[in-house]
Parts: sequence; structure tokens; C-alpha cells
Amino acid sequence: MQDSPRKIIHIDMDAFYAAVEQRDNPAYRNKPVIVGGKPDSRGVVATCSYEARVFGIHSAMPSSQAVRLCPQAIFIKPRFDAYREASENIRSIFNQYCDCVEPLSLDEAYLDVSNSVYFQGSATLLAQQIKQEIRSQTRLVASAGISYNKFLAKLASDLDKPDGLHVITPGQARQVIANLPIGKFHGIGPATEKKMHELGIQNGGDLKQIPLARLQQHFGKAARHYYDIARGIDHRLVNARRERKSIGVETTFAEDIGDSRIIMHQLRLLLGQALTKLSEKRLIAHTLTVKIKYQDFVQITRSRTLSEAIANTPEATFLLLELLKNTAIGEKKVRLLGVSLSSLQEPEHMDQHQQMDLFSLL
Repeated sequence: MQDSPRKIIHIDMDAFYAAVEQRDNPAYRNKPVIVGGKPDSRGVVATCSYEARVFGIHSAMPSSQAVRLCPQAIFIKPRFDAYREASENIRSIFNQYCDCVEPLSLDEAYLDVSNSVYFQGSATLLAQQIKQEIRSQTRLVASAGISYNKFLAKLASDLDKPDGLHVITPGQARQVIANLPIGKFHGIGPATEKKMHELGIQNGGDLKQIPLARLQQHFGKAARHYYDIARGIDHRLVNARRERKSIGVETTFAEDIGDSRIIMHQLRLLLGQALTKLSEKRLIAHTLTVKIKYQDFVQITRSRTLSEAIANTPEATFLLLELLKNTAIGEKKVRLLGVSLSSLQEPEHMDQHQQMDLFSLL
């Protein structure tokens, strides 16, 4: 006897940061709003309202390019406290109707409602109810996708934005996937899309025709995932206790930096900010990663994992110096620096009096 198909809802808030700004400031409503870096800076667009998107503006676009496309756009510095507050309100709505919620970010989440008692088990009616609750309690708009696995639910939530609600049934999945341009598959970025185009793969139907062995030749470990999703297969569970993998901060400088002393000072500041975030999450970290993007846009990372928890101590400065060895610092100028902390644990899993014994580990 076959198991009944799962019922997965993917909720994705529409233009979330920009929508919060338009909600909180009536002067921004029905205007092209861009949340992110200033137009005269080297920052990028975090998100933008739908009024801005008609000009071709999108996330990760340089702000300087966005202002050329839409000179009348309103640029706003992100207010993460406001976005977090709205996100918490939205998650509380999810928790009213579902015990199995996997947040992906502030503005999206998966809900496994396979065993829901609401609306006689109808995932579609439940998604409608959740959308209505979000609108009524937060004055924000969400799109919902419903299907029998995570891949298709996320795909469905993108099909009718904004304010969408789309269902992909098991019977519809094959045709939807076959017609989907390969660049629209979640997890296939521009570089992979280009490589697939070179192999003659334009859509899901083309992808399904490629044998697994050939995909493995070109895409390695990712090949199995591509092979499966072309067939509508995704066994990933909705993980209600999804662990955060890393916490990081980064900054892009208004002017490239060449002075290694200034670079070290900026890294110490970023480490302090990352450790503060870590403390707020009541976590500790054992891996420190430094990210460097040079003026020529070449990007590198350097990491070190320790047996002890990383703390904001003089030893941490020594570790940063060690990570900068064998880089081009001092030879090439830097446009971006980042620090991230990973190998995360809860503090009770360690003796909090332990210190990093860097000199024995490096």
C-alpha cells in the first residue's frame, strides 16, 4: 500500500523588506522603494518593491545601477529590527496552525501540514487562511505554494507572485517541470545554468533526458539532485529543528583598502559583531572564516577550526593574523571583508571556562 502524498506549504513574503517600509511609512506606498545601499555607494539592492521591479531592478544589483534604471527610486537603509519583529509575528501565525515549521529566513518558511486537522485536511484552504491571517495581523502580503515535496512547493510559491496561491498536484508535476526554464529551478544559479545550456539543457524536459552518469561527469555530487528534481523527486523532510549552520557579517568599503593595519582593525570589528550575534542566539562557535574580496573582484576564504570555543580575546586577533597569511593582503587592495562563525553548539555542551589554546593548534 502506497503512502499518501505529503502536503507541504511554502510561504514566501512578497518584497518583504520593502513591504515593511511601505507599510510603516505612507509616503512610500505605490512608489519604487529600494532597500539596500545608497545610490552613490558601492552597496547593493537587498530587495525592492514591485513598483521598482518594473524598471528591471532586482536583488543583488549594484545600487549605482539601480538608480540609473530608476532615478526617482526611494533608497532606504535596512531596518532589521523592524523586519525581525514582523517575521516573529508571521511565525507565530504559522505556529497556530502547524507544529512542523522550518523557517528558511526572515521572510519564508516550509510547513508540513500532511496530518493537519484544519479544513478537513485541505492544504489549499489552510494556506488561504494563513495568508489572510498574515494580511490582517501584519498588513503584509504573502504568496503560498503547495505540493507534495519541498522543491515543488517552493517552485509553486513563485508562480503567481505577488499575493499568489498555487498548487502543483502529483498529476501536474511532470508537465510543470518539463516546461520550466532551467534557470528557474531553485538551486541552479547563473553559472550552473550556463553550463547546462552548453550541454543543450534548456528546461526540465531536457534535463530529464540526460542520464545520471553524464550528469555526474559534469556536476559531481549535485548530479543526483538534478536527476531527481527533473522527475519531481525530493525526499527532504521539513525540519522543524533546523540548525543554523553559521553566523556572519561583512562590509563593502566605499573605497578599496590597501593598508593591512586598517584591514586588521576592520576584521576585529566584524569579529566582535559576529560574536555579539552569536551570543544573542546563545550559541558558541569553533570555526572562524575570513572572507576577502579584492579590488579585481577575486574572492577567497580562509578558515580554521579549533577544539575550543572562539571568543573575543587577544588570541582571536592572533588567529585573524594567521588567517591572513598566504593571502594577497598588502599586495592587492580590498573592497569587501567578511567574518563568519560556524561549527555552532549550545553553551551547555562545553565547559565555559575553557579558553582557545591557539598556540598549540596553529
